[in-house]
Amino acid sequence: MVSSGSGDVVRLKSGDIIYADSVKDNGNSVSYEVRDNSFTIPKSRVQSVEAGARPQAPVQALAMPDLNADLRSSTPNELLNQIVHGHEIDRTVLTAIESKGRADDSAIAYYIAARSEFEAGKFPDARRDLETALRYNPQSPAVLNYYAAVLVRTGNAMDAISYAERAVTIAPDSADAYAVLGYAQFSASRNHDAIQSWKKSLALRFDPSVQKMIERAERESTAENNYSERETGHFVLHYEGRQSSETFREQLLSTLEAGYQDLSSQFGTEPRSSIQVVLYTNQAFFDVTRAPTWMGALNDGKLRIPLQGLDSVTPELARVLKHEVTHSFVNATSLGRCPDWLNEGIAQMLEPQQLGGRAQALAQLYRNDQEIPLNTLERGFASFNGAEAHLGYDEALAAAEYMRNHYGMGDIVRVLQQIGRGDSVETSLRSVLHTDYAHMEGEIGAYVVGQAGN
Repeated sequence: MVSSGSGDVVRLKSGDIIYADSVKDNGNSVSYEVRDNSFTIPKSRVQSVEAGARPQAPVQALAMPDLNADLRSSTPNELLNQIVHGHEIDRTVLTAIESKGRADDSAIAYYIAARSEFEAGKFPDARRDLETALRYNPQSPAVLNYYAAVLVRTGNAMDAISYAERAVTIAPDSADAYAVLGYAQFSASRNHDAIQSWKKSLALRFDPSVQKMIERAERESTAENNYSERETGHFVLHYEGRQSSETFREQLLSTLEAGYQDLSSQFGTEPRSSIQVVLYTNQAFFDVTRAPTWMGALNDGKLRIPLQGLDSVTPELARVLKHEVTHSFVNATSLGRCPDWLNEGIAQMLEPQQLGGRAQALAQLYRNDQEIPLNTLERGFASFNGAEAHLGYDEALAAAEYMRNHYGMGDIVRVLQQIGRGDSVETSLRSVLHTDYAHMEGEIGAYVVGQAGN
């Protein structure tokens, strides 16, 4: 059976769900495609395949400006349509447009290329083409908005603000311009300014994703109303004085800096900006983040740490801090595109965490083909219940351990870099490790079984 169209749903006997672009029944196995990735799983694991049942993608958090609303061009549409083929950019067409010497047309052409690259997650390419577009038309609000968005996604929120502010000045009636400015300000911890920008955006055009961000920023501002700041070389600590002693805060910063130095050596690179760290009471942590109750800390661009009544850095807290800082390094290396299973696996591995006695139970799941497929874990763990989350984290840790033991940390970093350039996870694995999901999952299963036997 081959099905396609609006997308298919593969329901596994374990209860997991896979959303695929197309599915094929091969007799003893089922293969499916997600974007440019191809996967195969044993048919014995499949409960059912529902053709055309894939739900629509949720509204994106960052609404981008419409090309026709912000840019005008006399370039023939048929020529512009030749710029993008699928997700590939035809550079010869860009060169042909440039050769005509019309700056506005060249700006639009590079903007079209950059928008496609941005939507495909190819942020370095998008940034390069947006910079070319800005050289041709430095006053285009559409180009400025996208450039600010690229800077935010690549860890340059402070730089993004100035470009977003220019877009607002040029296009004061653009809801998109204010929305992008708000995201840049929020990413730079300027919550009050972000709320005001988003409210101006909503006044021009209602957007439920912007409304949710306002609510989130307001919760954060309320919880952190009386917070103080302490800055070190690599961290900015936000805290309420009654929650922690000066000695405890010194220990926290010392532990964070030690972890940072170790990770800098492991990754061979560092995050571009200081890492924001926010200390909460347990109640404030869940009020602000709305995280599931099993979550012990969170890195959503800021390290959000519930103190849990502690007054000193325990070994467990030190591992939590190292884990969350690792996410900042992974996100910086992959430009925020790392799949959650690899992100969480690396963070656990470098805490350091080990499977230990949990290897036996995990090995049994692999023997019975009941593990969660890695590409399912790309979507993250936040929607899982506690038991599912623990299984997902154990699988992620096993995958990261296997990759480091078999290929080395250097190759893991190269996979992250490849993902950051815009390649899919599958393409990055093939390019760097010369393997794919199907083969690697089999190897991980064998690795876990071997660990359980030791």
